[in-house]
Amino acid sequence: MACLERASPALKEILLKLYRLAKRKMNLLDRQEMSITMIKRLLNLRKLFVVNAAFYAMQCHKSMEIDHHLYEFGSVEYHIQSSASDEHHMYLSISTPLLSQEVLLPYGISHHTKQMITAICSDVVEIIEPAKEGYQLTLRLDFSKLPSGKDTLKVIAEISAVQAIILSSRLKEMLMNIDSHDTFQGMYKPIKLVYRPTTEIIAVFPIHFKDKPDVIIATTFFQELMDVGSSEKWAKAPPCCWSPIPPPELRGELFEDLSTTGGFVSFEISSWHVKGKKLDKTVWSLLNFYAYVKFHVKSTRSFIQRRMRKRLEGLVELLHKRNIKEVEVEEEEEKSRAARFKFSSSMGYTKLE
Repeated sequence: MACLERASPALKEILLKLYRLAKRKMNLLDRQEMSITMIKRLLNLRKLFVVNAAFYAMQCHKSMEIDHHLYEFGSVEYHIQSSASDEHHMYLSISTPLLSQEVLLPYGISHHTKQMITAICSDVVEIIEPAKEGYQLTLRLDFSKLPSGKDTLKVIAEISAVQAIILSSRLKEMLMNIDSHDTFQGMYKPIKLVYRPTTEIIAVFPIHFKDKPDVIIATTFFQELMDVGSSEKWAKAPPCCWSPIPPPELRGELFEDLSTTGGFVSFEISSWHVKGKKLDKTVWSLLNFYAYVKFHVKSTRSFIQRRMRKRLEGLVELLHKRNIKEVEVEEEEEKSRAARFKFSSSMGYTKLE
């Protein structure tokens, strides 16, 4: 998913552009219909009106075929479609990673999640069942029924956040089973959820980075996170643990899932962390932890590079000033030698000792 934002920035931008195109087309159609009406009244030529009406209708109803795929971090995929045969509607299909192959796969998206999605704007958003093959959800969007003003941006932003609603709802259902006696394991890269009956859920994040500097920055951050988490001030936060080797909870997993460059980060989620309003915060923090780590590594590298660049510029400036000073000293010495030579020549000396 997009870093630390519920709404997908790329999807939001695409939907806004498509909405503006649709609105511009509707405005053009209204203006052309008004022009036709005026011509009919002025000329009172029914045959000419019919010809013009047919011509303008063909121009206005000429729709552009849209078939666009959008991929985002976290194995999220969007498919946006629009056809000339159904020009008033746009179809948005969404595929998100499964948090669990055992718990949620049999019935797909829950009824409660579907209600949350349609509640965005029931006039605009309609769930199509069954969903397009290869996707968990397909929505039919009617931009002609979007509210005007600032509410337009609000509804489009909420539509762009549907993937966050799906993932959050799935993880909520799993976390709310902490007090249940049914054991399960949910596999979702980069999260591994391991359930301990009646006690807690362990969320394990395998960390992968290609560049060694990124690994060093990330592991340093994890060690600092453990130190801060063990302090009394953060005693109520989920305990954090980092290990360069796979934790015991990952025994029996595939070898490729246990091969990492940055080790493993684990959080212990107890029933206290999923009570009331804490549930939403816990879910969002877990879903965005890996994105936050990548953001921290990128920001740290940029900070280090800026410091190094600034220091290099300072050294270059210092050397430049030193060179200028040396040149000035040499020029002064040259002037002094020239003055002494001129003086000695005027006194009849050819050489100064």
